Amino acid sequence: MEDKSVKTIIDMQRNFFNSNKTKHVPFRIKQLKKFYTILKDNEALLMQAIHDDFKKSEFDTFTNELALLYSDLKEAIHKVNKWAKPKKVKTNLINFPAKSYVVPEPLGVSLIIGAWNYPYQLSFVPVVASMAAGNTIVLKPSELPINTSHAMAKIINSNFDPNYFKVIEGGISETTALLEEKFDKIFFTGSVPVGKIIYNAAAKHLTPVTLELGGKSPAIVTENCNLKMTVKRLMWAKFLNAGQTCIAPDYAFVHHSIKDSFLALAKQEIKASQFSFSSATNGNYVQIINTKNMERLINLLDSANIYCGGKYQIEERYFEPTILTDITFDHKVMSEEIFGPILPVLTYDNIDTVISEIKKRPKPLACYVFTNNNQIKSKVLREISFGGGGINDAVMHITNSNMAFGGVGESGIGAYHGEAGFIVFSHYKSILEKAMWFEPNLKYHPHTSTKLKWIKMMLGLY
Repeated sequence: MEDKSVKTIIDMQRNFFNSNKTKHVPFRIKQLKKFYTILKDNEALLMQAIHDDFKKSEFDTFTNELALLYSDLKEAIHKVNKWAKPKKVKTNLINFPAKSYVVPEPLGVSLIIGAWNYPYQLSFVPVVASMAAGNTIVLKPSELPINTSHAMAKIINSNFDPNYFKVIEGGISETTALLEEKFDKIFFTGSVPVGKIIYNAAAKHLTPVTLELGGKSPAIVTENCNLKMTVKRLMWAKFLNAGQTCIAPDYAFVHHSIKDSFLALAKQEIKASQFSFSSATNGNYVQIINTKNMERLINLLDSANIYCGGKYQIEERYFEPTILTDITFDHKVMSEEIFGPILPVLTYDNIDTVISEIKKRPKPLACYVFTNNNQIKSKVLREISFGGGGINDAVMHITNSNMAFGGVGESGIGAYHGEAGFIVFSHYKSILEKAMWFEPNLKYHPHTSTKLKWIKMMLGLY
């Protein structure tokens, strides 16, 4: 636990927020620039920490973690002035003469609970949004990648005023203590079961929440896709970060007519990409986060269904990229989000069957369709509800900050990235500013049928 109690830290941050300093846009820009500089100055420390936790290479750490973070920071620095300005809206006739506008304002003290699989990206990108919106921030990183947690605490707590931005490390007890307190916004990234705990805790204080969760995200591969490119993109997306990606394709629905070709190409692509246990030397593969998750993944395997892969090293926490065939929804591997380098392949004859099976289950965080058939593309987009996704690609939609990223239903509540992140950490006050030089007498006594007629006409109801 920190040297000061959780309650003391939150009280200090609330007092700082109430001083109105964070509401000034120049202050926000200064803090965003400071954050950017701190990250740049400490890149070597961050790279080493995540390598110690995952054996994640410098290439993967920059492309999967820091690049998105730097991009969001630079966008916020350049655009927060625009985002924070009052926005004019039309005034209806019944309020004439007046002007109407909405004013973004920060919510207050925010709590951000990060995830372990992309510890820098999934902790710090929400921080950028909260900072841009003008809130104070308490960040609780995941305790599982302990070295990255320590690194984040070190660079933040030694450079930022704790009244404004504070990292609190710890596990379940520290998180529980945080959730006992009242925040003005809670942002959580993680699993559905923990998301429910967060939601329940927030309800006690009526605290607004954003939940970035997960689920079983499908990839649909039709018979008329560009199969070679489909496999290349799909294998990269699946085995990125050893499958420990919330928007990774969880399973593939492949048309029966191309099943054998798909599997053969997939096996070749895995070999060509050099996904192997030697990640410490080739930098192409990472460890599973801990032994508990290794054992969970092992228990999802059935040797009768292994097409390729299936090997693992428990002590080293390496799990070989694995493809399973002849899978149905009755198999254990289809009962939960895999969150590891196992790709079950199901086959289908009719796209309606695929859509029906997906709709029977919780709405996924992502959905991917590989096809050259515009009718199938439109049908899937129209009939399946999911957080976001891609046509003829996977995972890459998260890199476009012009599109909000988030889930729907059990896969999440709310969305962020770019301006969407600013919005999710803000309240928009609606203001009607009335002129004093004229006032129609319609709403005042006496109430007459003539006045009512005029009111209906002005509302377009007569």
